[in-house]
Amino acid sequence: MQYKELLMPYNPWWSDADRAFEHLPLFQRPIFDEIFSGFKEVPQIISITGPRRVGKSTLIRQIIRTLIREGTPPERIIYYSMDDPALLRSDINHDGFFDSLMDESRARAGDRPIYLFLDEIQRFERWELFLKKYYDLHYPVRFAVSGSASSPIFKKSRESLLGRIKDFHLLPFSFREFLLFHNSGDSPLIGRLTEISKTGEAVMGMFTKHPAYADLEKVTIPEIPGDMRKNIDEHLAKFLLEGGFPEVWRLPDWETKQSYLFDNQVEKVILEDLVLAIELRKPEMLKRFYISLLENPGREINFQQLSQDLGINRASIEKYFPLLEMTDLIHHAERFTKSAIKARRGNIKCYLIDLALRNAILRMQESLLQDAPTLGLYAENLVFNALKKWEGTVSISYWREKSAEVDFIVHTGAQRYLPVEVKYKEDIGAAELRTLRNFCARLKCSAGIVVTKNWEDFGMRDRLFYMPLPHFLLLFD
Repeated sequence: MQYKELLMPYNPWWSDADRAFEHLPLFQRPIFDEIFSGFKEVPQIISITGPRRVGKSTLIRQIIRTLIREGTPPERIIYYSMDDPALLRSDINHDGFFDSLMDESRARAGDRPIYLFLDEIQRFERWELFLKKYYDLHYPVRFAVSGSASSPIFKKSRESLLGRIKDFHLLPFSFREFLLFHNSGDSPLIGRLTEISKTGEAVMGMFTKHPAYADLEKVTIPEIPGDMRKNIDEHLAKFLLEGGFPEVWRLPDWETKQSYLFDNQVEKVILEDLVLAIELRKPEMLKRFYISLLENPGREINFQQLSQDLGINRASIEKYFPLLEMTDLIHHAERFTKSAIKARRGNIKCYLIDLALRNAILRMQESLLQDAPTLGLYAENLVFNALKKWEGTVSISYWREKSAEVDFIVHTGAQRYLPVEVKYKEDIGAAELRTLRNFCARLKCSAGIVVTKNWEDFGMRDRLFYMPLPHFLLLFD
């Protein structure tokens, strides 16, 4: 068979570069610039990983579109998806396919490199050995591959390419990205969000400095005018329901959206990826464990107690937990120790990679937006996800003594800590922040952050910096 026949449908820009991208979204996520520059400048293989349906294939096509717009001849760009069922044909030799693909690339290269994009690479058996071979042979090819983070096999294979591969991890849209996407035509709002983003890193950095150097009275974050706040509040409510998986937003009704999320982000991850990868014998038990974590995001979990409650032995729970975290279904925080890298066995708190998964699995309705306790849990989860993305974060823990707790302690290195408390409620009493103040005094923190519900709660008061939830989330891509 002529392998070029397999490639033609995947590379419409070879015949018509103008029409090839007519249905491709114009909106580019903030991480696009970092990945694109890395692809052009970093000598290693570029890897784009992330959960299912998070936009990896879209981002790859946007890279191809940009390369062509910047003058790369279309014929020097090859794209292929390794989940193409045609690869199962009896007349296609597995090993010969990749060799033929490289021969095709070399023939097109001449004296200039070919850009080769391989999507869903984990579907191709022993893919890492082929990439390693041709990378080490210095073929005139710039490789970019994508794969689902829900595949433990993919993670293990990628380890054999250490030093040869640079990974970019793509997660569901953050609230800031969600807002940018849905307001892409609102220039004043986009301008203000850009202004906030540029100052975000500098502002967050102020909180992590030693008290002798942190001039907290000069901390300034651009304010958001009242006419923009309604827009932001409406989109935050929608984000709490629909989450950060872009394909969900286009679906016609709430029931369809929930079914889509459940099928793609839970059923396929647990019943396909994990079962195949580790020969999981009791996937329903793993699903039951996962649902128990969904019910109360942010609660402190004791594995022994959870084992008794669920009727699942502790050894199984300790096996399941890292699997769920590996597949980007959950993250966790441990109890505070002064060392950011010291492992501490004991209770933990779990947070969801995307709250829409909880809504889909537990069949939550839009009425949750009037449920104050649930919204408080959701606000805490969003703050955790935002802090995870902050470049200054080494690790995140929580502090607890008896009934006193600080939601998050961000370790920023050199025994510097940023305590963050989420109080998503109308009125906050002074006593409710006593634990936060005591932690700041004990660990000599520059200040603590209080994330609140009301837009009017903004600014420094008695060494605590108050910031409304939407404004806080807009500091992070």
